[in-house]
Amino acid sequence: MESGSAPLRGLPDTIPVFPLTGALLLPHGKLPLNFFEPRYRAMTEDALGAGRVLGMIQPDPTKPATATGPALYRVGCIGRLSSFSETEDGRYLVTLTGVIRFAVSAEIEPLHGYRRVRADLAPYLGDLEPDGASAGGIDRATLMTALRAYFAKRGFDANWDAIDGMADDDLVLTLCMVCPFEPAAKQALLEAASGAARAETLLAILRIDAYEAGRAEDDDTPRPRAS
Repeated sequence: MESGSAPLRGLPDTIPVFPLTGALLLPHGKLPLNFFEPRYRAMTEDALGAGRVLGMIQPDPTKPATATGPALYRVGCIGRLSSFSETEDGRYLVTLTGVIRFAVSAEIEPLHGYRRVRADLAPYLGDLEPDGASAGGIDRATLMTALRAYFAKRGFDANWDAIDGMADDDLVLTLCMVCPFEPAAKQALLEAASGAARAETLLAILRIDAYEAGRAEDDDTPRPRAS
């Protein structure tokens, strides 16, 4: 992996990226991944030897494909390889810990089959601060009400004791990353201007998703026919 001309706190401005629909990495979050394609095994090996960082980013279905593959959203998140292991069949099991979001300045020539971009970190320097992902003073009761409704409509089980024991920031971060929201919703959570804005976006998505799931159930309910 090439290093950029203006590294920031050890972060290069040219990074490999792993495009994956529906996957969300946020600063301070942890994302487990399973790399089995040769190009992504090569990406992992290169990253391990050059700062241990790579970028997670979603393909953008609203734009036409490029010469290197699906178009990408403008914003992704750099993760540091915080754990690594290799399976007997040659797969790499890694965990990425989110560091900072980035904006794609340009895509550059692939290396060993994986895609690379020039990453602009300047808009997201606040992510590097200890409270960069703080959810602010969220209304915990309102969030939990929306979460219970969302889980009920989706038929999800939950360990509510564990959820109740989570700190606000950890709860918002975890829900944003693990809930199976649509890719566009995931991107909205990633691009939220602050941790507090992300918490508000999460609350809105939970409410909308539960409402739409309820409407779908109503549409499937058999209705009596007039004789």
